[in-house]
Amino acid sequence: MAELRPSVAPGPAAPPASGPSAPPAFASLFPPGLHAIYGECRRLYPDQPNPLQVTAIVKYWLGGPDPLDYVSMYRNMGSPSANIPEHWHYISFGLSDLYGDNRVHEFTGTDGPSGFGFELTFRLKRETGESAPPTWPAELMQGLARYVFQSENTFCSGDHVSWHSPLDNSESRIQHMLLTEDPQMQPVRTPFGVVTFLQIVGVCTEELHSAQQWNGQGILELLRTVPIAGGPWLITDMRRGETIFEIDPHLQQERVDKGIETDGSNLSGVSAKCAWDDLSRPPEDEEDSRSICLGTQPRRLSGKDTEQIRETLRRGLEINSKPVLPPINSQRQNGLTHDRAPSRKDSLGSDSSTAIIPHELIRTRQLESVHLKFNQESGALIPLCLRGRLLHGRHFTYKSITGDMAITFVSTGVEGAFATEEHPYAAHGPWLQILLTEEFVEKMLEDLEGLTSPEEFKLPKEYSWPEKKLKVSILPDVVFDSPLH
Repeated sequence: MAELRPSVAPGPAAPPASGPSAPPAFASLFPPGLHAIYGECRRLYPDQPNPLQVTAIVKYWLGGPDPLDYVSMYRNMGSPSANIPEHWHYISFGLSDLYGDNRVHEFTGTDGPSGFGFELTFRLKRETGESAPPTWPAELMQGLARYVFQSENTFCSGDHVSWHSPLDNSESRIQHMLLTEDPQMQPVRTPFGVVTFLQIVGVCTEELHSAQQWNGQGILELLRTVPIAGGPWLITDMRRGETIFEIDPHLQQERVDKGIETDGSNLSGVSAKCAWDDLSRPPEDEEDSRSICLGTQPRRLSGKDTEQIRETLRRGLEINSKPVLPPINSQRQNGLTHDRAPSRKDSLGSDSSTAIIPHELIRTRQLESVHLKFNQESGALIPLCLRGRLLHGRHFTYKSITGDMAITFVSTGVEGAFATEEHPYAAHGPWLQILLTEEFVEKMLEDLEGLTSPEEFKLPKEYSWPEKKLKVSILPDVVFDSPLH
């Protein structure tokens, strides 16, 4: 639960940020991380020293459900001459390290990120006559923060969030989100590290799909050019009834379709309802089970596998460089895994990593035949995976949200994969990799035509390529919700 109250941000004459010489009372009220973010807010809104705040009644570090301690809400007058309407500006406090005493985030030094390294912002168009900001954006931000805290997956500019519901629980077409740098908030250096500000941008379903097929940054740039769809500061208008493609039909063909053909997609993976079976061995052979089957207890992904998959999904994979699957030997310090950007030198085939390949990697299993299973939403992304990723020499990962397993499709040009042209299906515990040649990808795309239009077929739907010993099934969601899966 949360409550609405005026903030108690320090005014212009407030004492300096708390430190060794600060009075104890002030140190407890205004810890350095919190004070640093307040300072950036005061820079933007000097006339609003005490904005309304939504605050968690029971703080997360005291067992409460809401990770964000506060969400401040400011009135921004915009700039009519620059097509920037008046709006409400929401700013979160809690994804970064506010306190520096390990109550929420581990203190890792002053040079790196503070906590998760970012806070969320949101700009909502102010309705005529609206005297106070709506509070639903604060709960939306808490929902995103819960995901970050629970998954430990951070957000980056250009990321998308499939929400599948109007953001304000109305009948709005704005049902998903993209993330970008806030146009006004500058990165803040605190005693506990650096904090950047990522702005939530509400988008329609068609705009989300275009971001998936192409890339989030491209769609954000298009939204900036259409004033009623966001404009220069990407302000969300929940009453917007048209997509940017309905407002300007040329955007789809001249910008998005051309971008997909030229650039492919920079979506490297999704969390999904999916599973896979190894058809190479009879189910009754359990001595060295190679199968992740619906209705059976799956093996667990090792910590090293989980870290590699997480890095595979990170946005550090450069579109124009040769794709690399990060090595399984991620560095660990003091029992904690630290993300690091993948590098070509660290691919599994490189000299630098050969000597420290773990024993479990040597036992990677080559499979003769596999059966892939997806729900309808995940299956609809297969053409994106094939056309937007593999045909551009990249990889794409489905990470199960209902079981501890993953499926990664790789093209022949990806370094670091344990699937090869000689053995295109390979499993490392419950992590399956499938290597597809360009010729086979083209064949699959022909056979899967219509998959992105679910109304054209009834579930379950099956596709099979016997000569490749590969089968794909699109199944109802309820199949993946089995407690045994």
